[in-house]
Amino acid sequence: MTLIMFLHISMGTIAVLAGAAALLVRKGSRVHRGVGNIFLITMTTMSAAGIYLALVLPMAISVLVGAFTIYLVVTSWLAARRIDESIIWLHYAALAGALGVAAGGLFFGLEAQNSPGGLKDGLPAFPHYFFGGLALLAALGDAVMIARQGISGKKRIARHLWRMCFAYFIAAGSLFTGPGATAFPEQIRETGLLSAPEPIILASMLFWIVRVLATRWYEGEPSSSAEMPTSTS
Repeated sequence: MTLIMFLHISMGTIAVLAGAAALLVRKGSRVHRGVGNIFLITMTTMSAAGIYLALVLPMAISVLVGAFTIYLVVTSWLAARRIDESIIWLHYAALAGALGVAAGGLFFGLEAQNSPGGLKDGLPAFPHYFFGGLALLAALGDAVMIARQGISGKKRIARHLWRMCFAYFIAAGSLFTGPGATAFPEQIRETGLLSAPEPIILASMLFWIVRVLATRWYEGEPSSSAEMPTSTS
């Protein structure tokens, strides 16, 4: 096993554990912030290693997914840490990155669609279009935020939630139902239990977004950029 492969697997495993902890612990607590930072570091390291491996293979879809995952965790972290409405250079860099993923998804999708077998690196056009489309939607959100000179309140928390949870969804899918599933015994794979984490993560994401936007759980910005409401999860 190469060092890059070891980093990809080990960081991905830690990221999945950190993501679970972030969903379960009290929101805004010191533990929540700590595991959030671990999630950011491990996810970006895992994704960067995955991009390198995908370039070597090559596997275009993994390059797109890796870049999109880094984009999601960085913008999610920014939304959690900055309660003011100021826009910094990282927001512009993130917008450019999302647009790059969107353009890559379109390019690789067209390449697959127009190939003799209808495939790109063994995959049809749809996965490339799918991630490219998601990146475009996220970029549109960034553009609106930049045009308005920031985001605050419930919308800021919702931005943090969906981006963190969707990045976690990607990591969990890679581990439990993607390439990482081969690390589990065949008896466990045959039970179907490895398919459970992904819908649970999506359901948790929807629950928290609805709770933030449609209830009074979050009632204004805290006094410190390092704090969120202390309601239990």
